[in-house]
Amino acid sequence: MSPTPAADPDRRLPAGHVALVGVTASGKSALAAAMARSREEAELVSVDSMAVYREMDIGTAKPTAAERRELRYHLLDLVDPDEEFTVRQFQVAAASALAGIEGRGHRALLVGGTGLYLRALTDSLELPGRWPELAECLRGEAEGPGGVPALHARLAELDPVAASRMAPTNGRRVVRALEVTLGSGRPFSSFGPGLGTYAPTPLRLVGIPFDPAGADRAIARRFDRLLQQGLLDEVRRLAVRPGGLSRTARQALGYDELLAHVEHGVPLEEAVDEAVRRTRALARRQWAWFRRDPRIAWLDPKDHEHDLLAQLLAHWDAAGSDGGGRDQPAAVGDLA
Repeated sequence: MSPTPAADPDRRLPAGHVALVGVTASGKSALAAAMARSREEAELVSVDSMAVYREMDIGTAKPTAAERRELRYHLLDLVDPDEEFTVRQFQVAAASALAGIEGRGHRALLVGGTGLYLRALTDSLELPGRWPELAECLRGEAEGPGGVPALHARLAELDPVAASRMAPTNGRRVVRALEVTLGSGRPFSSFGPGLGTYAPTPLRLVGIPFDPAGADRAIARRFDRLLQQGLLDEVRRLAVRPGGLSRTARQALGYDELLAHVEHGVPLEEAVDEAVRRTRALARRQWAWFRRDPRIAWLDPKDHEHDLLAQLLAHWDAAGSDGGGRDQPAAVGDLA
């Protein structure tokens, strides 16, 4: 069934919504919930690629049942853990949720750390499809002697713009560009200007700055807390469920490493250390992603007169009164 016009995933977002971004374990979820308690018109929309999975509750730090009764949350528990979930599916689900929020005369506070999901909304990304068999064939060619440069040369003939945007040795990007070009029958570059272009958006983007040392400590504490809450038992239940876990669900940090312990006998301490290490690395990748976006207004943790909640509330109120978006000119980075 096609989405109704109000829930069209490619529509331009109206002004007034706010997005709060930050790295994992930065406290953004708690801050967003505190703000929503102060503004009755606020509804919370998760922008988390793993919170969409049912039964994956502890490791994704979903709101508790009491919090869900108190506040209105969206885009949690959309699919079973044995299902794949794509950015396009997120776009469709988010469009439906936002249409419902707007229909109630409310506004959304989007919160999460999955940067690509947020860009799919802020920039109405036109996302190319997938052709798995073609991709598998291209990956096989890439693994042969001189395979990646040869594929890049082929891409240069079919789509010179796309080829110029990537290194001839970047096998993953070259294969993906060729998969789309050959599968769709149109150049990969025709699907948009690339993620390095930041056009004006009606969403007001607000961010929690990254403190590397503080984040490292928070990540270790958080993983200890998740284990105390029963994360290992949750992983054991997922490992024996009839459908297992899909490829995308298995990518969830914490789950992946504990599954290695449950399924392959990796010592628990080693699995936990690896989960903490990889989560810290993820935080740095998230920061590298968000800090390039000139549209994000960063909260000031050193502003003791106005704490983070007061600052966020000021952005929320301003978005409701002035139309929301920060109209910076487009900026071109190196993510295209």
